[in-house]
Amino acid sequence: MSDLLDHTAPIRPGEELNLTALEPYLRRYFPDEPGELQVRQFPSGHSNLTYAVRLGGTEVVLRRPPFGSKVKSAHDMGREFRVLSKLRTAYAPAPEVLFYCEDESVLGAPFYLMKPIPGIILRRQVPPAVDFSAEKARQLSESFIENLIRLHRVDYAAIGLSDLGKAEGYLERQVRGWTERYYGSKTHDYPEVKKITAWMQQHMPSTNSVSLIHNDYKYDNVVLDPTDITKIVGVLDWEMCTIGDSLADLGTALAYWVDASDPEEVQQTRWAPTNDPGSFTRAEVVQHYAQKTGSDPSQMIFYLIFARFKLMVIAQQIYFRYQQGLTKDERFATMPGKIQMLLRTSLHTAQTGRL
Repeated sequence: MSDLLDHTAPIRPGEELNLTALEPYLRRYFPDEPGELQVRQFPSGHSNLTYAVRLGGTEVVLRRPPFGSKVKSAHDMGREFRVLSKLRTAYAPAPEVLFYCEDESVLGAPFYLMKPIPGIILRRQVPPAVDFSAEKARQLSESFIENLIRLHRVDYAAIGLSDLGKAEGYLERQVRGWTERYYGSKTHDYPEVKKITAWMQQHMPSTNSVSLIHNDYKYDNVVLDPTDITKIVGVLDWEMCTIGDSLADLGTALAYWVDASDPEEVQQTRWAPTNDPGSFTRAEVVQHYAQKTGSDPSQMIFYLIFARFKLMVIAQQIYFRYQQGLTKDERFATMPGKIQMLLRTSLHTAQTGRL
């Protein structure tokens, strides 16, 4: 089963850590570890960078901002550390954080350390050794949604996170903010952008359910129990967590969710095996969430279009960094194709009104 756990890789060029500065810093917290410092990278993320750090017999996970990013608010390590420090008391799948370093002389940017969460992370293809039958795929679909509902039911005021965001005017601020971010990192002329932003302005719903939201909830951000693939034991990547519209969080999950009936260009960009036999469709995801929460799903088209637009802007920001030479990660060279797919899909959804 150890072969199925999420594996690390050698560090990508340009994303190396200053081990000469990091080791003495770590030894202040782990003074009894005589072994050498070893660092490898979790290679699959596209935003904040994640490393596996071993000092003797101690294993921890290090999170830091991407190199070259100028969007400080999107990579606030102190904020992410604070969120997890408080959230862990009310929501067990949140990682257990250890300590935060704001001294940029160590790694050139703030970072924090957390305990690893061993388990399976499903990505584009299910490993052959994993039993992902239609029954298990359906059970995982249910677990995935119900775990999101548990997060939305957290009393954020009781755990000291009521100042994390402002619910009033959330959708209006989000649409305006992501539109501004797009134009701030623009590299190509995409005519769909004006059409989609105009549509969102005209169809913006009222927020009826406010909660703590993850804002990037998808299969490859959840850790599954190696002994039971339908059980979620961890949720990762909390950099965009805030207080906001609960259905916007569901919309983000839908934006990553590829149905078996989707066009081939969408299939080619899927993140996870949501199109495997037995998996819910997007419509079933919405139906299950609405049944469990009593939410009104009638405006989910807006939330899906907005979520796809947001993913497009994130991809555009990443590509802008790549084009400017601020990152050497060659995965980012393909971003324009993904950007165009998200824009076409969003516009098609607006025109047809179908999830």
